[in-house]
Amino acid sequence: MQAADTRLDQLAHSEASLPATKQVNELTEKLAELNTDVVNAATELSDLEREVRKAEDEVDQVRKRTTKDQQLLDSGSITSGKQLEEIQHEIASLLRRQGDLEDAQLEVMERAEESQNVVDRLKEAVAKAEAERAEVQAVQEAALAEIVTERTEVLARREDLVSGVPADLLALYTKLRESLGGVAAAPLRGSRCEGCHMQLAPTDLRIIAGAEPDEVARCEECRRILIRSGVN
Repeated sequence: MQAADTRLDQLAHSEASLPATKQVNELTEKLAELNTDVVNAATELSDLEREVRKAEDEVDQVRKRTTKDQQLLDSGSITSGKQLEEIQHEIASLLRRQGDLEDAQLEVMERAEESQNVVDRLKEAVAKAEAERAEVQAVQEAALAEIVTERTEVLARREDLVSGVPADLLALYTKLRESLGGVAAAPLRGSRCEGCHMQLAPTDLRIIAGAEPDEVARCEECRRILIRSGVN
């Protein structure tokens, strides 16, 4: 029964310390960070796209105003020299304003393009991390399935063993397992307890050798139940 319990403890440790589980957790954290970066980058892109539309509208308004003044100038309906000069001056100012706005528009468009590239790269990184996590999760699930299968088998074997252990001995065994790190029973090999690795005194060995087969032997050092396999 101790062998079964030890194996169950080992399976629990293996389940808790699967490398795949650690990788899945790391990739999940990485994905959370990447998704946050995507949201932030997409928000910045959205702001820049609004700036681009605003710049386009401003350029379009100035262009329309320039066209209107030029049409008025070309129509020949203006005969006043002073008024003609004012319109020409306004057209020149509008053209300079249009040039400045187009430069600003180009700068914002370039920033928006770079921002779009950042969003695209981040989304690619998210897709790659998701695919990697899916692969690792498949490995994790396969390993967990093996552990579950073996645990079921060991538990069934343990149940059969428990049914043949007296209640008082089972209670002692359970108490020792709780207080001695899970190992309540240990083999006695030669004169050494394999639980605490201490040598038993010759007197204790003689007492154990002369005990009845169903009598519970205990290590005087660690108090574990000793599993006898022929004590001389």
